[in-house]
Amino acid sequence: MSLPFFQVDAFTAEPFAGNPAAVCLLPAPRGDAWMQHVAAEMNLSETAFLVRRAAGDGFDLRWFTPAVEVALCGHATLASAHALWESGALPPSEIARFHTKSGVLTAERIDGWIELNFPATPATPADLPDGLAEALGVTPRFVAKSRFDYLVEVASEAEVRGLSPDFVRLRFLPVRGIMVTSLASTPGFDFVSRFFAPGSGIDEDPVTGSAHCCLTPYWSQKLGRTSFVARQVSPRGGTLRLTLDGDRVRMRGQAVTVLRGELAA
Repeated sequence: MSLPFFQVDAFTAEPFAGNPAAVCLLPAPRGDAWMQHVAAEMNLSETAFLVRRAAGDGFDLRWFTPAVEVALCGHATLASAHALWESGALPPSEIARFHTKSGVLTAERIDGWIELNFPATPATPADLPDGLAEALGVTPRFVAKSRFDYLVEVASEAEVRGLSPDFVRLRFLPVRGIMVTSLASTPGFDFVSRFFAPGSGIDEDPVTGSAHCCLTPYWSQKLGRTSFVARQVSPRGGTLRLTLDGDRVRMRGQAVTVLRGELAA
C-alpha cells in the first residue's frame, strides 16, 4: 500500500523559502518507530502524520523531527492544513481541527492567509546557563525560559542576523531549543528572531511557529501591544502575523506545495 505525502513550504508564499515540512496522510495510526524512520528519511525539520478521526471530529496530528517527536509545531500544522485543503481531503471552507499533544489546535483560511490558533507558552526570567552566551557569541540583554525553550534577547537585528552559533555546545542544553530575538530594524516588521535546536536534531529551524507562542506574549508585555508582524531571519526566512488573544496566540502564515508523491509503506 502506498500513502500520499506532500512537501509544503510554510510561512511563505514563494517556493523554496519558509520552512519545509512533509505531511503524510494515514488511513490508520502507525507505530512510533515507523513514523520516526519516515521523518529521518524525509530529513526535514518536521514531518507531520495525520489520521482522520471518527464522526467528523477532525484529525489526530503528530510531529517528528529526524531525531525526536515534539509536543508542538507551528509550521507543520500550517502545512498539514494546507495539504488537506489542497488535496480535497477537507473542503476549503471548513476549519481544520487537530488533536495533538498540546491539545486541540485549529486552522482556517482568512484573507489569503492561514490562521492557526495555538496555546501561548510564556517565558519567565531565567539565569543564563553556563556556556550559552559563548555558544551563541553574543552578550544577552535578557534571558528567559518557556516550557520548551530558552529565549535570549539581544541588542539589535544585526546581531540576530549575524549569529554563527557553536551547535555542538548548544546540543547539550536541556531544552528543545534556543530562540534569539530583538526588535526589528527592517521596515514593516516589529521583531525578528532565529531558532536553534541541535539537541532536537535541527541545527537551525528556518521558521518556528511554536517559538512565536512564546515570543508573542514576550514582546506584548515589553511593547504594550497585542498584534505584531514578525520575521524569522534564517537564510530561508519567513513572515508571521501574530495576535495575542488571552492565553492563545493567533498566528497567520502562508504556504505553498513544492512536492507531491506516494510513500511506499
